[in-house]
Amino acid sequence: MNICFYGSGSRKIDSKYTDEAYNLGRTIALKGHCLVFGGGDTGMMGACARGVHDNNGKSIGIAPEWMDNFEPLCKDCETFQYVKSMDERKNKFVENSDAYIIAPGGVGTLDEFFEIVTLKKLNLVDDEIIIFNIDGFFDKMLEMIDEMVQKGFLNKPDKIYKTANSIDEIFKYLENE
Repeated sequence: MNICFYGSGSRKIDSKYTDEAYNLGRTIALKGHCLVFGGGDTGMMGACARGVHDNNGKSIGIAPEWMDNFEPLCKDCETFQYVKSMDERKNKFVENSDAYIIAPGGVGTLDEFFEIVTLKKLNLVDDEIIIFNIDGFFDKMLEMIDEMVQKGFLNKPDKIYKTANSIDEIFKYLENE
């Protein structure tokens, strides 16, 4: 299975997040899956990729041609796809992925999350979407989504995505599909 990972590329985040990303990458590799990610070599992305590569796993990095002006790109990917824009990058994620894991991140991660959730809601993708809620990172966002449901702005999203607090929980969802 090709598992798309959305998460921060920031170098400033606490190691509790990057350690979990590394462990997720290790698990992806040990279970024989392929990581699909934004190609970054730092933050959550870089840690997850290192977990994959340190355990002889495979990965597909996807990044705009100009991204290395902002952050270093991973050199260990089995395949690296260069694209022209962030929109093309997100389209390539969809073309190359069978499931999505959303880890802590910033506005780029939220953009990717809300786009893939919207595509699933519109029945344009049917893949598993899992929010990896490390240390309650997404609790406030999930509360906001619950409030949107309560006030009639959204239908209940439980069939669109799942929330996991551990790597074991992530793979319970993925392997019971």
